[in-house]
Amino acid sequence: MLTQLATVKNRLAISDLDPAFDVLLAAAIRAASARFDLECRRIFARTADLEYEFPAGDTEILVPGYPIESITRFEVKTAEAEGWAVQSDIGHLVRRKCVISLERPLGGRRSQARVIYTGGYVLPGSVPTAGQTLLPGELENATVEQVAFWFQNRDRLGLSRSWDYHATYRQFGALDLLPGVEKVLARYRRV
Repeated sequence: MLTQLATVKNRLAISDLDPAFDVLLAAAIRAASARFDLECRRIFARTADLEYEFPAGDTEILVPGYPIESITRFEVKTAEAEGWAVQSDIGHLVRRKCVISLERPLGGRRSQARVIYTGGYVLPGSVPTAGQTLLPGELENATVEQVAFWFQNRDRLGLSRSWDYHATYRQFGALDLLPGVEKVLARYRRV
């Protein structure tokens, strides 16, 4: 999750001792985190042993979970019956912590390759060690604001028009991502 429950509860001025909305808020945080991954076409959370498959003829690999922390191994498969074969001594360069450049292709155009690696951001509540990158504060803040907005407007979701007492007219557009959140996500979107 791209933020912690305590951070969202603090933003909403809900006491840490009040568990009434904990399950709902935790689900909203998980949903916002997953949505941000989908919007940006990448995986934000640090994950060990991520597997990413790509055509064996490619030499520029754009992995979904970055920044790349370490590469465990490369594997190639030429037929289902044979399975994955570990490749050794593969010359590669990690550029900008998100692209793996291979010296040469791992196989032909009919072969499939994969890389097993560790990548992504260390999430709030954990302390990064050497070589790890903490989730940028603006991404955590965007998550907090999106969840808080959803929570504060959850009873009006889907409402398109409402005539309240004394002729007050309400029409809610799509309560999707907040404009400020969209701007933050645009900076982290995988192109």
